[in-house]
Amino acid sequence: MSDKKKKKLTPTQQQYQEFAQTIEPKRPVLKNCIKAFWVGGTICTIGQGLQWAFINYFNFDEKTAGNPTSAVLIMISVLLTGLGLYDHIGQWAGAGTSIPVTGFANSIASAAIEHKTEGFVLGTAGNMFKIGGAVIVYGVFAAFVVVLIKVTIKWLGGM
Repeated sequence: MSDKKKKKLTPTQQQYQEFAQTIEPKRPVLKNCIKAFWVGGTICTIGQGLQWAFINYFNFDEKTAGNPTSAVLIMISVLLTGLGLYDHIGQWAGAGTSIPVTGFANSIASAAIEHKTEGFVLGTAGNMFKIGGAVIVYGVFAAFVVVLIKVTIKWLGGM
């Protein structure tokens, strides 16, 4: 704790802060990073395997195999969230489960499941995008900016 914050605390509060720091368990940062790396890598490997299967068995090309791959990963993520397994994996692996496609699907599905008792419209649909909504808004805005830059560069190149 910084000195400025300690000055605002009473002596009893300072003693409590020091005591709490002594008994707080140390976080195994390296172990957590390794778990996150392996789980995130496993999710990406599953996605790569799905893409390979779509290319080799369903005659997709590399450009078009991404859409069904993402759809299957989303369905698996939502299914695991609905069964309560994604939360257990997330608690064990930490940030490793926040791969964009599966993590986003989990955030939407978990919010929908949490508020289903409030009804389909005001509960499930109304709260579904509380967490995921910011991702959508900033993702759409970033895509808009990138397209503006691309169109501007293309327009200036044609002059």
